[in-house]
Amino acid sequence: MWTLQSSDPDTPLFTFRLSPGSIKTIGRSSGAELIVDAALVSRLHCRVEAHDETLEVIDLESTNGISVNGERVSRAHMIPGDRLTVGRVELQVGRADS
Repeated sequence: MWTLQSSDPDTPLFTFRLSPGSIKTIGRSSGAELIVDAALVSRLHCRVEAHDETLEVIDLESTNGISVNGERVSRAHMIPGDRLTVGRVELQVGRADS
């Protein structure tokens, strides 16, 4: 099980869990499966795909883009310990025991 969890005390607390094989969208609208209602987050900001060994993130042509470990990307494979930034929210990538 993959986890995405916010760690900045100045932003709202978010914790999301994704099972391998799941595909979810992140955004601030009710149409997103993982809702992040925060500054600079687009309605449908990005998509995450949970694989066995990596968590893939794909920008959905958001206004402010995404960053992984501080580097702006349009698509990236992440592993535990990586940091995904969506708007002003930083989400730490982790693994949880099923």
